[in-house]
Amino acid sequence: MDIVLVPGLWLDGSSWERVVPALEAAGHRAHALTLPGLAPGEDPGPVTLADHVGAVVAAIDSCADKVVLVGHSAGCGICHAAVDARPDRVARAIHVAGFPTGDGGRLADEFPEANGAVPLPGWSVFTEEDLADLDRDAFRARAVSSPAQVIRGPQRLTDERRYDVPVTAVATEYTTAMLRTWIAADMAPVREFSRIRDVEYVDLPTGHWPQLTRPADLAEIILDRS
Repeated sequence: MDIVLVPGLWLDGSSWERVVPALEAAGHRAHALTLPGLAPGEDPGPVTLADHVGAVVAAIDSCADKVVLVGHSAGCGICHAAVDARPDRVARAIHVAGFPTGDGGRLADEFPEANGAVPLPGWSVFTEEDLADLDRDAFRARAVSSPAQVIRGPQRLTDERRYDVPVTAVATEYTTAMLRTWIAADMAPVREFSRIRDVEYVDLPTGHWPQLTRPADLAEIILDRS
């Protein structure tokens, strides 16, 4: 199975480095993506949400068969758009510590921008639940600024077959019980879950970045669905 791994804000493909070996040891082909504007020397300013979605779609298209698509945090919204673009090529989408952004929504527009980029902010903007188990110094050392247009641009979805693709929602700094409550309350950030026909909910108690704090357990969740 081809498994495409999409990082969230401030991270490149190396953020999956402790997850990939377990996937490959089980015989899968892991594709840990570094999205446009996040590689060394690249200017994030001109990069749009469509560019990030296009990069994920290109990774899907490069695989011979259906893929498992794994998104983290804001990467969940990018993955959801890729599912919309290729609903017949995704066997399952796994949303880790994040939600599938609906049409017209924005991935994460609350962080301050500087010169077209969104740098990792100070720790005070996160909760203690977000930061649980995290090596903060190591995270800040690896963090790269994300393109502002990616998180502020509106999501554009057109194919309702995206709702036919099975989804696993991995809850980390919140619980699946909390997530189900938000969905039942029809809260906008999680509204797409209520439209997806097959959603599985899995708890992985840790902070917001389980690929860094509980990589073996996250890999096992992915393997069980691949």
